[in-house]
Amino acid sequence: MTDTRPDPATGSGNIAVHARIEGRVQGVWYRAWTVEQATKRGLTGWVRNCNDGTVEAVFCGPVEAVTSMITACHDGPTHARVDRIHEEPALEDGFSGFEKRPTA
Repeated sequence: MTDTRPDPATGSGNIAVHARIEGRVQGVWYRAWTVEQATKRGLTGWVRNCNDGTVEAVFCGPVEAVTSMITACHDGPTHARVDRIHEEPALEDGFSGFEKRPTA
């Protein structure tokens, strides 16, 4: 299991973040874009649409890569409009890759 606590002295280590993205994020290729961007950063986890119109994701990996991914999520793909991202530490970890999950 990966240590999800960053090293406070260096800001390094692995973390896991659960993010809920609000805005115009469904029907604009947001999930596919997220898989592509997370994979480029070497992250593990998942992304899915939610019935309430949001997109939910768990990003696991090095602090810098997860932070970079969250920053990128504020822009998203070309036709997306992100109004807000709620972040909290994720309890999940140990994924072997990054996957798109069915709507929940």
